[in-house]
Amino acid sequence: MATAAETLKSTTDQFTAAGTQAFQDSVQKTLAGINDVNTHSKKNLEAVVASVTAATKGAEALGAQAIAFSKKSVEDQVAASKALAGAKSVQEAVELQTSFAKSALEAYLAGVNAMSETVTASVKDAFKPLNERATALVEKVQAAR
Repeated sequence: MATAAETLKSTTDQFTAAGTQAFQDSVQKTLAGINDVNTHSKKNLEAVVASVTAATKGAEALGAQAIAFSKKSVEDQVAASKALAGAKSVQEAVELQTSFAKSALEAYLAGVNAMSETVTASVKDAFKPLNERATALVEKVQAAR
């Protein structure tokens, strides 16, 4: 009977030790996983902040361009009005108006192109950190397979 009791005690001790070890391993893996998630979340938040910062800079640049374009347009309109007021004939007034309309359209198109480039660059800069995080997530998921 003593051997059966010793065998039972030995088996119970082994089972308890194995269970304890499995539990400790599980806790360690869980904590490591939580740490990875926290690290990933922190990097995601940093990417969002960088994205918003880039978008804000783009909006500021776009606003500055719009103000500069408006100011230049008003100045050009005032100069054109003065020139039209000083026209000595209808022919001269028509020529001045045609010239002003042509230059105003060219300035408008140039302004739209410049603002379009600013928006494009701003969007690219704003999405860059987010794209990097998405790429990192895809790589991590693929590595886990």
